[in-house]
Amino acid sequence: MTNKRGFDQNGYALIPGLYSGEEVDLLLRHYMAMHERESAAENQDLNDTSTVSGADPLVKWPRLMQMHRRDATSLNWLLDPRLNHVLSDLMGISPYAVQTMMYFKPAGARGQALHQDNFYLRVSPGTCIAAWLALDDCDTENGCLQVVPGSHQWPILCTVPADTSTSFTDVTVALAEGHHAVNVPMKAGDVLFFNGQLVHGSLPNQTANRFRRSLIAHYIAGEAEQVYKWYKPALRFDGTEVDIGTSERGGTCGTWVTRNGAPVLEIVGEEPNDTILGRH
Repeated sequence: MTNKRGFDQNGYALIPGLYSGEEVDLLLRHYMAMHERESAAENQDLNDTSTVSGADPLVKWPRLMQMHRRDATSLNWLLDPRLNHVLSDLMGISPYAVQTMMYFKPAGARGQALHQDNFYLRVSPGTCIAAWLALDDCDTENGCLQVVPGSHQWPILCTVPADTSTSFTDVTVALAEGHHAVNVPMKAGDVLFFNGQLVHGSLPNQTANRFRRSLIAHYIAGEAEQVYKWYKPALRFDGTEVDIGTSERGGTCGTWVTRNGAPVLEIVGEEPNDTILGRH
């Protein structure tokens, strides 16, 4: 059952066992084979500003991006009626599909600093929503997701530099006192659905020999009129394309300030237009 009340309150909802062990095994075999077929150079998606040496395991295991544009299995998963059922319940309307990603996250790999998905997608009006399928059991040791409950009610936050020794991205967002990230352990086959404003990230994989593989899709509000160009074309769940406008880089962002002894969010200025928005 979809926990819409929890989603509205916290910004995320975990659906245990949405995919069977057999389905997970088939997907794992499919994407491990895709990794073998597609060169690391073609798919490498590490930040140019990374300070980590060539020994970084993500050089060998880069993310796969937008697989549904070239792969029927990925397209079928992106448009799975089970996902549409949950998404429609959570959002109140069937959304549009815009992105697929496959993370391998091998042993020793960095995580991703805290961020908000809609910082990248720039959906307007409304926001995006993620469906994050665990293909391995995820825990603190191999780098499970972390979320900041309730942060989906915040605006897009201004970014600050991240620690690239633990994050493969070089920007993050600051949290005010009283807010903190919590771990979300998951079993293979579980799906976490979360709001595009929700602050989230992941820990490094500190194990010696375990993957933390995950398949992720992003969707946008069914009433959305714009999305950033790298996420087009948007698709309905019948596979047809949506005529939707293109949003711009940059825009206003929120930062924490103290007023009357308490932290509050204040909209200050704009994100620089040269921020790289598509490397999500």
